[in-house]
Amino acid sequence: MLVFAKSDIGLIRQTNEDSYACILPGLFLVADGMGGHVAGEVASSLAVKAVSDYIQNHFTDGCNREALLEQAILEANELIFQMSKSRDDCAGMGTTISSVLLDGDTVYWGHVGDSRIYILSTDGLQQVTSDHSLVWELVQSGNITKEEAHSHPQRNMLTRAVGTSSQIKVDTGSTVWRQGDFILLCTDGLTNMLDEGKIERIISEDRYDGEKAVTTLITAANQAGGHDNITAILLQNEGI
Repeated sequence: MLVFAKSDIGLIRQTNEDSYACILPGLFLVADGMGGHVAGEVASSLAVKAVSDYIQNHFTDGCNREALLEQAILEANELIFQMSKSRDDCAGMGTTISSVLLDGDTVYWGHVGDSRIYILSTDGLQQVTSDHSLVWELVQSGNITKEEAHSHPQRNMLTRAVGTSSQIKVDTGSTVWRQGDFILLCTDGLTNMLDEGKIERIISEDRYDGEKAVTTLITAANQAGGHDNITAILLQNEGI
């Protein structure tokens, strides 16, 4: 497996509120924080650290990977929520999180918010996660198209985030990836700037140079406006 990752502040924001982690052999996370002052950066970094620590401390060979990811995100939610209540400068903070735990050819994932996990295979680019946002609900109900969602005035309104309430529902699941497939974890600073066709073309054209692919994705998002922080982790299944 090859791993390539990069985070960029973008062209508009004053701080980078995204966080990510690549913890070998098989744990990968991206988070996009929200909140005033430094609260978004605090929330995303707390989430990544809390989930990483929980999984590393509780992982066993026979454990239920989906349940482990779910509990790790619940722990992060509790930590962030309590800090938002105890510190005025962190009031109302929250974060997205999208996480992957690899086990051979199986990709286990846990997710809250509108960061995304994709798989690129011979069947093309497929979104694995569902966005927890008002605009995604409109897309799913057929009221707007994915193309219209890119410019919708409420595209950043989340319906679910880590740390904004004491209780949260975590989406989990699993999928299979095979030799030659890619997994992409990214924040919405990428997907709000680039459509899925563009993302697929960039990865496919640079499939033998994952570092270049990630750099090109971020460059393209900035060229399209760079309205938000941009983070991407690209995993390539080399097979045996």
